[in-house]
Amino acid sequence: MRHLMTPLDLSVEELDKLMDAAEDIKANPAKYSHACDGRILAALFYEPSTRTRLSFEAAMLHLGGRTMGFADAMSSSAAKGESVADTIRVVSCFADIAAMRHFKEGAPMVAAQFSGIPVINAGDGGHQHPTQTLTDLMTIRSSKGRLSSMKIGMCGDLKFGRTVHSLIRALLRYDNISFVFISPDELKLPDYMTEELDSHPEIKYKEVTRLEDALPELDVLYMTRVQKERFFNEEDYVRLKDYYILDSRKMELAGEDMIVLHPLPRVNEISVEVDKDPRAKYFDQVQNGMYIRMALILMLLGIEV
Repeated sequence: MRHLMTPLDLSVEELDKLMDAAEDIKANPAKYSHACDGRILAALFYEPSTRTRLSFEAAMLHLGGRTMGFADAMSSSAAKGESVADTIRVVSCFADIAAMRHFKEGAPMVAAQFSGIPVINAGDGGHQHPTQTLTDLMTIRSSKGRLSSMKIGMCGDLKFGRTVHSLIRALLRYDNISFVFISPDELKLPDYMTEELDSHPEIKYKEVTRLEDALPELDVLYMTRVQKERFFNEEDYVRLKDYYILDSRKMELAGEDMIVLHPLPRVNEISVEVDKDPRAKYFDQVQNGMYIRMALILMLLGIEV
């Protein structure tokens, strides 16, 4: 039995195989429509989510399975003080696979240690978000035709952004990757991430504060929102929330083949006028997220179609 806690739980070869499977599902949905007949996915969301929770549920439904779970910790026995370990033991009696989002870093790992079914980390605090990373990788590969030899800009909340941290770690395994980190000083990449980058001397990166300076040299721009829920006071959030806004004028500085990604939800950091730009791929990400989660469910359940 396997779990998915970080993108590094999968080898590069396994990632390629998973993305190939997701592309096949995307092209031939009817072929997979009964692959999970009789199987149940438990969606255990201790923290609010729209895309990730619905994406997991839609993935299982499109595979012919069913779903159960909760969308808020207060609507579960956690409100009564039940531990994650006990919750997953109970859920293991009812479901075949579980996707867990939790506000505490490491909670899905604890669940995996006590679980009788595969557990997928659907986001744990500011730590990891591996299925978003799988979604990002699939979108980059399908848009650019490769996952190597690229310069990737990451903009916004790089301190608390779990999607950023997961994606960096995943991309470190590909050849000729370089990064430009674009953020205010208060939201710079944390030390443990720059130390990890420094342990890979072949990886080049730089930190800048102006988005305009970075745009002309990028193959991929990964925008993030400033996350209100990660701030301890309202004043800091209000001061930083509109620090970067990508609009049509700024997009004129970018290359014709640069793509824009965003894990969503967005607030103000990408103007709606950018949605019409063919380089905007963030809604493609949403669609790809369902297909990659369908492929992941099949992999972890050991189902071959």
